[in-house]
Order: sequence, then structure tokens, then C-alpha cells
Amino acid sequence: MTIALIAIALYLAATGWLVASVQRAEGVPRGWLLPANMALLLHGATHYMAWRDTGITDLDFFAALSLAGLGMAILTAVVGASGRMRALGVVVFPLAALGLLGYALHGPARQPEPLDWRLLLHAWLALLAYATLAIAAVLAVFLWLQERALRRREFHRWLRALPPLTELETLLFRTIMAGFVLLGAVLLTGVLFVDDLLAQHLVHKTVLSVMSWLAFGALLVGRWRLGWRGATAVRWTLVAMALLLLAFFGSKFVLELVLARG
Repeated sequence: MTIALIAIALYLAATGWLVASVQRAEGVPRGWLLPANMALLLHGATHYMAWRDTGITDLDFFAALSLAGLGMAILTAVVGASGRMRALGVVVFPLAALGLLGYALHGPARQPEPLDWRLLLHAWLALLAYATLAIAAVLAVFLWLQERALRRREFHRWLRALPPLTELETLLFRTIMAGFVLLGAVLLTGVLFVDDLLAQHLVHKTVLSVMSWLAFGALLVGRWRLGWRGATAVRWTLVAMALLLLAFFGSKFVLELVLARG
């Protein structure tokens, strides 16, 4: 619990540093990287120690939420280290802190379900795909805000923390492409390794995941063939991400917390 609280404090410190740098209109601040990287290490250590104590990888609702936040924070640190997308941390680090807080308060699952390597591979791919596409959703929101501000000729300070519009859009679609491939791998490993993807407790997750994958795929095709961009890209990204959110965390919330089916 203590390590988790320190990690949360470091996440918030990194967030505060980033907000202050935007307010001061600094060029490429680096000071936030130290607390952010320390937070990442302690966040990962929190899960590692829980798994070491139980001998089983815990991927229940709160653990998965925390790990997804960790994945998003790692990607943010990697992308933001260049200084071009440091604004990501202002959104992602507080989300990672909230996910870790939920895991710390709830604690590891009392009887985590043991998984063989195939199901673990499927689960880890799912977390990585979710983290990647969640970053894409945040980028889509930034793109929408940036376009709206430019149309209204509102040149806010926070715009300096974002790359040029075309560069941001390119980063968005590259992130979506990476997430699309990962989500495809998740669906493939599900078909290969999960006994019955259409079982009653899995059918909603399966259908919503496929719908999300198809929506992201349609967006990529629309970008390639029809030149989709701007508001159209933002809408498709957020709808597809909402489907994925319902598929992964919506179904886990209902099964593990509402119906207590674990």
C-alpha cells in the first residue's frame, strides 16, 4: 500500500510539473520524466509483489484497470520523452494514479484464477491493445480541441504543448494502426486459446470487441480510401474506443462486481 501511495504521489507530481511547464510555455521540459519514471517503476513493483505473494498473476477488474493505466503511462513516457506530446501526461498520469488507487484500496483478488501461458498471452495482449487504443482516444480528443481552438482563433497556451495539427493527426492514425493490429492478435488468440468465445459470460465481450475492431478497421480504410480526417476521425475513434471499453471493463465489472462470478 505504501509503495502504491508513493507511486500515486509521483504521478501527481509529474502531472503538476507538466501543467506548470505548459503555463510557463517552456519549450521541451524534462523535469517531469524523473517522477514519471519512478512512478512507473513503483506501479509495476506493486503488482509484482502481489503476484509474488500469491504465485498467480492477478487480472481481476481492479488489477486489469491498474495495469491498463500502467500501460498507458509507459506509452506516454516513451512518446512524451521527445517533448512533442508531453500534454498526454496531463491526462494519462492522473488516470494511471486512479487505477492504481483502486487496486491498492481493493487489494489483490483473494482467489485469483490460475491461467496457463496461452490465456496469459491473450490477456496481456488485450491489456496492451487497450492501452494503445486508449492513448489513441486521448489523441483524438486533443485533435478535436486543437481544431476547434484554431477555427475559433483561440490561441491558448496549451496549444504550444501539442505538435502541429498534421503531425498530431499522423500520430493518431499510427497509434490506431498499432492498436488495430494488437486487437486483431487478441481476437486471434481468443479463437485459438479460449474454449468457447460465445459462452454466456463471454458473448458480450466477444461481440463488442469484434465491433470495436471492425470500427477501427473501417476508420483506417476510410482514411486510406476517402481521406477521412478531423471530426470524422475523432468520432470513429471515440465510438470504437467506447465499444472496446464496454467489451473489456464493462463486462468485467458486471461479471466480477455485480454478478460476482469472478
